[in-house]
Amino acid sequence: MKNPKKLIAWFEQIGRADIPIAGGKGANLGELLRAQVPVPPGFVVTADAYFRFIKENDLAERIEHHLRYLDPRDHASLQDVAFEIKQIISLAPMPAPMAAEIREAYHKLQGLVAVRSSATAEDLPEASFAGQQSTYLNVQGESEVVSAVQNCWASLFEARAIFYRNEHDFDHLRTGIAVVVQRMVQSEVSGVVFTAEPLSSDHDKIIIEAAYGLGEAVVSGELTPDMYLLEKEPLSLLERRIAQQEWQLTRNPRPSDRRHNIRMDIPPEKQNGQKLADAEILALAKIARTIEELYGCPQDIEWAKQGDRIYIVQARPITTLKAKEAPVEEIKGVELLSGLPASPGIAAGQTEIILHPSEIVRLKHGQVLVAEMTTPDFVPAMKRAAAIVTDRGGRTCHAAIVSRELGVPCVVGTSNATKILEEKQLVTVDGFQGKVFQGRVAPDTRVETPAVVRKHIKTVTKVYVNLADPDLASTVAARDVDGVGLLRAEFMIAGIGQHPRHLIENGRGSEFVDRLAKGVSTFAEAFNPRPVVYRTTDFKTNEYRNLKGGEAYEPLEENPMIGFRGCSRYLKDVGVFKLEIEALKKVREQYANLWVMLPFVRTVKELEESSAILASLGLVRPDDFKLWMMVEVPSNVILLNRFIDVGLDGISIGSNDLTQLILGVDRDSPSLAEIFDERDEAVLWALERAISVANRRKITCSICGQAPSVYPELTTKLVEWGITSVSVNPDMIEHTRSVIAKAEEDLGVLPGS
Repeated sequence: MKNPKKLIAWFEQIGRADIPIAGGKGANLGELLRAQVPVPPGFVVTADAYFRFIKENDLAERIEHHLRYLDPRDHASLQDVAFEIKQIISLAPMPAPMAAEIREAYHKLQGLVAVRSSATAEDLPEASFAGQQSTYLNVQGESEVVSAVQNCWASLFEARAIFYRNEHDFDHLRTGIAVVVQRMVQSEVSGVVFTAEPLSSDHDKIIIEAAYGLGEAVVSGELTPDMYLLEKEPLSLLERRIAQQEWQLTRNPRPSDRRHNIRMDIPPEKQNGQKLADAEILALAKIARTIEELYGCPQDIEWAKQGDRIYIVQARPITTLKAKEAPVEEIKGVELLSGLPASPGIAAGQTEIILHPSEIVRLKHGQVLVAEMTTPDFVPAMKRAAAIVTDRGGRTCHAAIVSRELGVPCVVGTSNATKILEEKQLVTVDGFQGKVFQGRVAPDTRVETPAVVRKHIKTVTKVYVNLADPDLASTVAARDVDGVGLLRAEFMIAGIGQHPRHLIENGRGSEFVDRLAKGVSTFAEAFNPRPVVYRTTDFKTNEYRNLKGGEAYEPLEENPMIGFRGCSRYLKDVGVFKLEIEALKKVREQYANLWVMLPFVRTVKELEESSAILASLGLVRPDDFKLWMMVEVPSNVILLNRFIDVGLDGISIGSNDLTQLILGVDRDSPSLAEIFDERDEAVLWALERAISVANRRKITCSICGQAPSVYPELTTKLVEWGITSVSVNPDMIEHTRSVIAKAEEDLGVLPGS
């Protein structure tokens, strides 16, 4: 931009080098427009305008006065100070020449516009206020736009933003913010494009997702969109998956409440329709290829269609693609910290330090999530992250398990990532080595291997998959997999977001049942008639406390890992357990392939009483209903015959907890990570005994811990001992099938024999 002190910059005048004055959003939109990508027109009220506004109204001293003696940890005081400063900024007169420039610029756009903050990278990392600034949608009128811009400036002093700037010693008065004013797209259809297939990292494919209405519902995961798969060169449509859509997000027609979008039912005759015509799919794919060529790397693109036109409203690099091969040489760069490699892959992005689940809204797509440790409440953010780095945890902690399922590079157990890394610091996370490097770096050399060709391999031992995210159900179901060996409830419960007891107390238990049933049905339908083994909820008290209303019902425990969890909880809080059973019954009315597995069963009596509750509500063996038990407590191995006598169709070994309890090692402890090993002699003895007892008693035996995904040699032993099935992470399905086939061949076991 030729005049960096200009107050208004049209998208045509800025590009990727103008982040200091236009912020990330503004600079990126300008770059796209320069490349003749169809972007809704707009302009940026630059960061210089904000600083001039503060200076001409002599606000700096007044703001500093309110902040001078503030204790940011005093919540009430913080809220008061934030309110006062926002009032100071909101009520200060906009300098007439500045207001005139904004009015004149808006006059050229006319109609409805979106007014959004666009953080400047050089002044303050966005983490201090990302997601906290006000966004104003469907703004109309010159005075209204000027007011919205001023209110965006005021929102720079939201309480949480002040808090984080204090925590990280950033100067409040040197913090700048730009504001994007852009014509609203009232999208009839919207969605995202990936210019590489994110699951297989296939750079020759393009994935388009599309849904009726505004794109917010697609990005947030509230709706399951259509999926269109294309070959990139030559451009051709390979596959369509049409999703039923019962409602769409649309603009509120009431002028007094235009900021808040509303849900609108879709007519039944339209619900099962293809959202984009084939010609539109190809046109959008061409635009996506142009954007990828512009930035030189695969892109994650948000788009919207209004009338006959398709617009691009955001584009960012896909940094969640897994590397297809490990680097031959280590990455060469400035190493910032190291920990345990928890999920393979290499990704770069700006850091976002999240210290509490309530803050996950700040994490944007493609950023690096940095946390002390993750819980199920972090899952929505983990799905958006380019990579994940934690202070605590071992390779079977929550962060590690979920990252591997999502295919997100992860390093855990760094001990001090949240203190060493700065907000919005560009880093490269190496999930192969467990290291974090400064800036964007890459390995010098890689082994070039041909793309993996997936082919069906027949095995006697079944290959199941561990899943939790409904968004992955249909994609993984299309793979060479025999069913779901572990369906975890955590994604779905975290999506509900409220403690089930809190819902019961407020007369909303049926809401919990309906939402959980909807999530479980996604898996049962996708895999039908293959079995889906649902593990009843195994949240710990610290995880339940993070749900809305949870603090009223959950005790504080020194060690929740061996505390109030599993079947012990079901028997003391039968009402919540019954809600979960009702949800499962609702799913089984349509899908008999849904089975149930009980976790963390400490005693034979617990299994007896839990089974009795299931039977009393209609889930009765030995019809088509199957009941499994997790073997993860040493008592399960020692007394396995007595557990089976109660009535079981199968067991599944939870190698994570079983190893933890046999070796007396906290599986989340990075300092004990070397000791935590499922290949330990004592653990192997327990695994072999559990499998042999199950075989003698003629019930199925599976394993759903992380061990087979991490140690293929252990999978070979399990096959030798006669395990019925092995359940692994999605990225290990084909590899595990190959390992099993080789082991069966060596044993002389042939499919069909």
